[in-house]
Amino acid sequence: MKKMIHLLMATLFFLTACGQQKLKKEIPSTPLLKSKTMHTEIITLGNGCFWCTEAIFQQVKGVNKVTSGYSGGHIENPSYEEVCEKTTGHAEVLQVEFDTTQVTLDEILEIFWQTHDPTTLNQQGNDVGPQYRSVVFYHNKQQKERAEFFKKKLDESGAFGKPIVTAIEPFTNYYAAENYHQDYYNKNGNQPYCNYVIRPKLEKFEKAFKDKMKKQ
Repeated sequence: MKKMIHLLMATLFFLTACGQQKLKKEIPSTPLLKSKTMHTEIITLGNGCFWCTEAIFQQVKGVNKVTSGYSGGHIENPSYEEVCEKTTGHAEVLQVEFDTTQVTLDEILEIFWQTHDPTTLNQQGNDVGPQYRSVVFYHNKQQKERAEFFKKKLDESGAFGKPIVTAIEPFTNYYAAENYHQDYYNKNGNQPYCNYVIRPKLEKFEKAFKDKMKKQ
């Protein structure tokens, strides 16, 4: 399954590479949250518990910074407890800052879709609730178009066996999560949740994306 998705994403990237280069010239790449250099881009992704997904994206070559937080809700600066009450509208997300000279937007999206189940509504495994929904919060037109393109093609291919429910929405707000949520796996690797939930996901990622990992 993962090999099929990987091959499909690679094929789509090759077939649209020329068109994508044209897009880059026509569409401003500056996200709403300003990046540090002209080669740095930011995208906001929700794909389940941010403890798990933070650990994955931290290992991706070209990713400069990953910050866990909350996006897409109607409450300002929510706490983790408020988000867990499922009434704020926020999703647990990652703010991913990456160097476009080292990793492409398409590669970030490929990793996003391959490292969670985008067919389950408001749920990832045993984590249930709207805060765990699958969502791409795009910061510019290019991110929107690429996310919509890949979602459509993956759906058409039947790669996941069920319809993809990933929402693709404009970025409107982001609030960093509390300090104890940041760099969670690296700080708490021996805890049961890390051993039984996060570590298996990391091992699958390392096997599927060995060429995209940072050198240790």
